[in-house]
Amino acid sequence: MDERVKRMVDGLEKAMVAEIEGHHFYQMAANSTKDDKGRQTFLDLAAEEMDHYSFLKTQAEALAKTGKVDSTAKLGEQKALSGSHPIFSEQIKQRVGQAHYEMTALTIGIQLEQSAVEFYRAEGEAASDPDVKALHKDLMFWEQGHLAALQAQADALKEDYWNEARFAPF
Repeated sequence: MDERVKRMVDGLEKAMVAEIEGHHFYQMAANSTKDDKGRQTFLDLAAEEMDHYSFLKTQAEALAKTGKVDSTAKLGEQKALSGSHPIFSEQIKQRVGQAHYEMTALTIGIQLEQSAVEFYRAEGEAASDPDVKALHKDLMFWEQGHLAALQAQADALKEDYWNEARFAPF
């Protein structure tokens, strides 16, 4: 395998590790939230991370064997996460003062997704193969969707959470 292909395969393998870590995090978040919509949303996010992993694995194997990506491999369908409460139900506001785990999950999820967006952006820019660039761009857009949903939910809850938890500036 030439050095150019090896570098692209290495990048895909790093992305696979991050997707597995994201999957495990979202599974843990689903198992810990008391919000039914949040549980299902985290399970959906975990499933999307596994879909990304499988896609990346297929592409890494194809690149290693042929030096080209597998044009028949496709990502699954992305769940729509929109509205002012894209992750949790609005009922979470009734217990927002006790939603410490959920707020922490949002914060960690945001960090994971920001890292993923930056990683896919950098890998796409560094890739010499246009098809590898395109698959990184596609994954970057997926992760941007996850990031936007997590951030929207955190923004919707932050002020109420801070007030209920009696966080106050000096």
